[in-house]
Amino acid sequence: MKLNFAFEVNRQTRKNILRTVEGLNEEQINIIPEGFKNNIAWNLGHILITHQMLFYLMSGNKPQVSEELIERYRKGSSPTDKISLIEFEEIKKGFVNSIDKAEEDYNNGLFAGYKPYKTSYGIDINSIEDVIEFIFAHDAFHWGVIAAMRKVIS
Repeated sequence: MKLNFAFEVNRQTRKNILRTVEGLNEEQINIIPEGFKNNIAWNLGHILITHQMLFYLMSGNKPQVSEELIERYRKGSSPTDKISLIEFEEIKKGFVNSIDKAEEDYNNGLFAGYKPYKTSYGIDINSIEDVIEFIFAHDAFHWGVIAAMRKVIS
């Protein structure tokens, strides 16, 4: 089954998120606004590594990000150190490219052996196709958080 449209929607969501963070400086991406547990930089990193974990790790494949990055931005983590603009730019570079790579890997059958997973959203993911559909909700949720944070810090 080809899910080209689903990948295109996810790719566009990521581009929209990148537009939302355009022009922010190092101080702004690191501010944890009152009432929030994290910051804009953490949300971008979290979106990137969650994608890698759900697509690659849960299907028994090696993610294209470091274990250190996964630990820093995984579910339940919080920012411990300020992120530099250089690291923020690296995360942003991987943002759209990771969708392109996942689509290529999906079309090449890389995700055949998927390990079922129950998300904190309350959804059971039983296949890579489930992941492809679920990732929209995850990314869109964090886009909303980022947009809210941007309004608060601006």
